[in-house]
Amino acid sequence: MADRAAVTGPTRALIVANPASGSHSPQWIERIAELCAAHLDSVEVYLTTAPGDATDVARDAAADGGTAPAPDLLVAVGGDGTVREVVQGLVDPGSDGVSLAIVPGGTGNSAYRMLWGDRPWEDALKAVLADSGPGGTARAHRLDVALLRETGNAVFLGACSGVIADALITAREIPLSGRARYAKAFADTAAAYRPYPGRVTVDGTVVHEGPTVLANVGGGPYRGGQYLVLPESRLDDGLLDVCVIGGDIPASRVPELTRTAAHMEHPATVYARGRTIVVERTDGQRLPLEHDGEYQHGIGTSATFEVREAALSVWAPAQLP
Repeated sequence: MADRAAVTGPTRALIVANPASGSHSPQWIERIAELCAAHLDSVEVYLTTAPGDATDVARDAAADGGTAPAPDLLVAVGGDGTVREVVQGLVDPGSDGVSLAIVPGGTGNSAYRMLWGDRPWEDALKAVLADSGPGGTARAHRLDVALLRETGNAVFLGACSGVIADALITAREIPLSGRARYAKAFADTAAAYRPYPGRVTVDGTVVHEGPTVLANVGGGPYRGGQYLVLPESRLDDGLLDVCVIGGDIPASRVPELTRTAAHMEHPATVYARGRTIVVERTDGQRLPLEHDGEYQHGIGTSATFEVREAALSVWAPAQLP
């Protein structure tokens, strides 16, 4: 896909911050606002108060109807859930006039990591604000997202059925924080997980049918901030990647294997790309599914993902990972 990156830096920022995120504090938000104010013409801060707030304010910004003057940079401060809401708001009307930057403040922070790796957030934000001209280290890239047909939701980081989805439920009862919380939830869930009967279809061709530990569609290479489930994924190639781990791999081994992408060497792993991917459960029961870190309780027996090419403008290093 042609790179339609922005060649000029931002001038007006809207900071959308989730006070419930793990790293939130008034001082932290003030620091982010100060960094933006040192380089931009205007800065506004919006603190979310309820689920869906970030989507609404992002939708208003993208539609040039929520602030005056309209922002050209939206800084999402929070975890993957906050990023998911912001992405939904930007994609709904189309985000030609506003680009997304992410400041990580959640548990896994996979969305930030897929763009910036382990680079400190202050360095990344400074690159967006001060080093984004021609030849700079940061650029606004047009990235693909997926559309989950059954809900109409945009999928940015990725979606996963099976053990990774169920680990989100386990995590609710674990008194840890950060990546350690999800790591324990993933390991505990995998230790007792029974594969579900599944089928995965890519552009009309069945690529897997049988016992299924997980089927990950995306999106970014990492899940939970540390599991390299989609190591070959590219964010701007106009295709969705899917990785299926079949029942011949014990679920208990999946956390260890996916930390280093060693699952890719196992014959029970299927990896494919396409524009439309269907993940199904074939026994008539509900498909266990999450996307962008949110469990999808309302999904039925199947989920259909369609690529929306170059749907979102996102700040990242000049050369995407």
